[in-house]
Amino acid sequence: MKRATRKASELEYLGLTVSADSPASGGLLIEKVRPSSPAERRGVLPGDLIVSFQGIKVLSVGDMASTGFSETPDLVVKRGTQDLPAVQVDMKGFEGAPPIDLLAAGLVLGIAAAVIALFMAPTAGIITWVERRVAGRMQSRIGPNRAGPQGFLVWLADGVKSILKEDIIPTESDQWLFRLAPYLVFMGVSATFVVMPFGQKLIAADLDIGILFVIAVTSLVTIGLMTGGWASNNKWSLLGGVRSAAQIISYEIPGAVAIVCLVMMTGSLRLQDIIAAQGGTGSTVLDVGGWPWYWYVFRNPITFGLFFLYFTTALAEGNRGPFDLPEAESELVAGYSTEYSGMRYLFFFFAEWANVFVMAGIASALFLGGWQIPGVSPAQQEASLALQLVGVGIFLAKSWVLIFVVIWVKWTLPRVRIDQMMNLCWKWFVPLSFGAFLLTALWMVAGVPKSVELVISVLTFVVWGAIMVHFIRRVQHNLRESRIPLHLNPFI
Repeated sequence: MKRATRKASELEYLGLTVSADSPASGGLLIEKVRPSSPAERRGVLPGDLIVSFQGIKVLSVGDMASTGFSETPDLVVKRGTQDLPAVQVDMKGFEGAPPIDLLAAGLVLGIAAAVIALFMAPTAGIITWVERRVAGRMQSRIGPNRAGPQGFLVWLADGVKSILKEDIIPTESDQWLFRLAPYLVFMGVSATFVVMPFGQKLIAADLDIGILFVIAVTSLVTIGLMTGGWASNNKWSLLGGVRSAAQIISYEIPGAVAIVCLVMMTGSLRLQDIIAAQGGTGSTVLDVGGWPWYWYVFRNPITFGLFFLYFTTALAEGNRGPFDLPEAESELVAGYSTEYSGMRYLFFFFAEWANVFVMAGIASALFLGGWQIPGVSPAQQEASLALQLVGVGIFLAKSWVLIFVVIWVKWTLPRVRIDQMMNLCWKWFVPLSFGAFLLTALWMVAGVPKSVELVISVLTFVVWGAIMVHFIRRVQHNLRESRIPLHLNPFI
């Protein structure tokens, strides 16, 4: 019987043993070189530093993975302060083991996919129930109340109903693209949950380019909506897809510039770094943790305006009212989704509802301090599991407040015309976003003292508080004047 043999790694095949004292800045320090090994035959010595393999800069052991395109790949080492010329090492007959990093990445992706499926689906469903109940209350009607207590299970009933419906594909459509479009939209939204900072440690992938990743993957939504509209072979669907592409691409510009302003203030693209930057210095009790006056929304008048600019652009990018023009029933029947039925039709709106949580979660991370607990330092929060869970609850609470605002705006404001929507973007939001970018750059160059910045933050917070108090009092007055019954008045 043939004896099983363990597959070698690239370093083992070359006869190299790496030291644990490799520099943190990158490179692998060679501790031993096996006699008569491929590396020893090419003049590699103990104490050399591997800086490049196959033209790829070596920062860790994972960068030593062979692509298999060349049997004599280049190996570049550094000896002392001298960079040696690249040498070609013999990798003929090498049969490598699956990289541990690759296996770990596959495991992480599998876990992330399960978390997304288990969290994203119920979240999107619950948002539909909340929206329908809020819309019913605002329009003096009941809303769903049959399936489950207060109609809470209506989203499960709708899901089962959609699964059982016939999947109709028009004969004259581009059938392959027609089937693909809903999944592109779903992928674009679900991928953002990978970098969603639910807590200080509760994040699937803490990417160094986290916010850039969000902007990039959401572009799949545009491609999916345009593909669905074009593949349907229906002029109303095509117009809905074109509208969607024009709307999302246009509003991405001021939204991205608003994010760039925060990145410029933070100095990082990591969402966790942006959240951590919204805390105090720790000098006093009121200078620890994410107190509201340290949130970016109150940091200065520029970021105060950027919050509303970003939130409005997020509404437009997510096709939410009053910017839900791509599916305007009075003009386009149902827009890009007119020809869809069953689960494919539901997938478009499933992604839209999930995107409501995405826009609220990203906004709370960028502007509202994310998971930070007021009065608790990040070090204290990291050391306690209970505080970690409190941080998750705070993040979700902020997100759900913004979700309510999104629903509130949709059922309060009338839908704008397409020309009004595009004028708002190009004539107002784009110039304002670039103006805010210049003012933010001047703010950073000026080097405003921390004490002055704190005073400005507190004043901005106080102004916002005064506006909210006036707003609540005005709502109370209107409710009293309209003689709404006491049990229907939430402010009395």
